[in-house]
Amino acid sequence: MNGASGAGVVTAPPPTNPPHKERYFDRVDESSPEYQRERNMAPDLRQDFNMMEQRKRVSMILQSPAFCDELESLIQDQMKKGKTPTSLLALQQIADFMTTSVPTMYPAAPQGGMAALNMCLGMVTPVNDLRGSDSIAYEKGEKLLRCKLAAFYRLADLFGWSQLIYNHLTVRLNSEQERFLIVPFGLLYSEVTASSLVKINLQGEIVDRGSTNLGVNQAGFTLHSAIYAARPDVKCIVHIHTPAGAAVSAMKCGLLPISPEALSLGEVAYHDYHGILVDEEENVLIQKDLGPKSKVLILRNHGLVSVGETIEEAFYYIHNLVTACEIQVRTLASAGGPDNLIMLDPGKYKSRPRCLELVGDGSSSHPKWQIGEQEFEALMRMLDNLVGQGSNSSLLGTSMRR
Repeated sequence: MNGASGAGVVTAPPPTNPPHKERYFDRVDESSPEYQRERNMAPDLRQDFNMMEQRKRVSMILQSPAFCDELESLIQDQMKKGKTPTSLLALQQIADFMTTSVPTMYPAAPQGGMAALNMCLGMVTPVNDLRGSDSIAYEKGEKLLRCKLAAFYRLADLFGWSQLIYNHLTVRLNSEQERFLIVPFGLLYSEVTASSLVKINLQGEIVDRGSTNLGVNQAGFTLHSAIYAARPDVKCIVHIHTPAGAAVSAMKCGLLPISPEALSLGEVAYHDYHGILVDEEENVLIQKDLGPKSKVLILRNHGLVSVGETIEEAFYYIHNLVTACEIQVRTLASAGGPDNLIMLDPGKYKSRPRCLELVGDGSSSHPKWQIGEQEFEALMRMLDNLVGQGSNSSLLGTSMRR
């Protein structure tokens, strides 16, 4: 009966469970401190960490010497053909950043500006960015001065002489047309490049805006124009504010002859404070106070000025002036007043002409280095190492020649 009743009935086998598929959470130990830390992490923070890992892999590729060489070769080939499309210029900028070398150690600046921070972060814009149409637009002499002045701005920032977007370093391009280079108003010293410098006339009117759409600080150029008009020998002017310099400018005693740096400055001129330099009458006072020979002018309760027949000479005097002010401020703080200081006789220890140099065969020759040239060139080599290849050396010609 059982067999009869079961005739014609199809029975299905019991369902089998599908094989267990391992899930992500099966592999995770929820008691693990690492898992709990990741689980409690904010989504934005977790995404940032993931992006950092991705950027690390991209950086490894971009920093590959083989990749950089191939990209540079491609750019050079296109440049030789005379074609500079926007895409090629963009590639050149990428190559500049990739060839930037950021050593773990670099000469420390007294205070350090934005340039020092940028170098630590690996974000350094090359000084010499004159390429393509920018390169052929200027004569060789102007290219050199643009690179030197832009490098001077970078050095001033590294040494802690910058004050946001204020104060200026300028250079006279030529005496015939009275053209000058100045930083665009709005750029930090650490952002200045050769192409960004603005060309102006003696009245501060823009002749060539450079590679930015920024203007110039007319009030800031007033001091420079007054000096350039009265001193045809001056080719470069530096005006900066440093804490120690402002402190000395407010002292009745002025700059004291207590250090070799102070003695190296020669006759120091002074100009009393009359507010912001915008008055034509004050221009005459500045010209009178500076005189025909002084290389250094201290603006009372204001700041420091140096002038030079070259960029290198102006750098030499401002560097010694800043150092002399820092020495004086620290010495007065520890000595308790000028009465406790030993004053040097400027007449006895006044600066002397450079000694004759020895040439390779041991004989003497006339000095070939002008004031500040050796120091400035050494610092250009430092910038070349900090900013990377192709930044300065192609136009500054930094080498231990002569």
